[in-house]
Amino acid sequence: MFNAKDDQRNIELQSNTSNIITKGTLLEGNLDTNGNIRIEGEVKGNVKTEAKIVLGGSSKIEGDVTAQNAEVEGELKGNIRVYDTLILKPSSLIHGDITTNKLIVESGAAFNGACRMGVTANSTIPNDNGKPQQTGQSNPTRQPVS
Repeated sequence: MFNAKDDQRNIELQSNTSNIITKGTLLEGNLDTNGNIRIEGEVKGNVKTEAKIVLGGSSKIEGDVTAQNAEVEGELKGNIRVYDTLILKPSSLIHGDITTNKLIVESGAAFNGACRMGVTANSTIPNDNGKPQQTGQSNPTRQPVS
């Protein structure tokens, strides 16, 4: 009935899908997806995607965020780890640590926490105890942020 070609097509469709948590929606619990996600509502829990996440202007997240790419316009109370590019828009506010490979901070954006750049999906970063935890090969450098 199903063959390898159908399975591959289903995987491609799943990774190209977009999920939306709209304004006025409250999600309590962890969210894990392979596709893109846009959040305009409120999430109390961790959010993880293997694609892009957009935290819209009305979004409020209480938990950690992990994504390949991210664009933040709303408020995040938690750590964010982005394996490629993180864009902080003027209305963004992050209360937590940032770990990313590339960071774009637009005028007006704010974050309160440490920033570690040059980190990819295969990087070694310290865990909560300050000891390295292996996630790959690159050696991150700490970048001062003014």
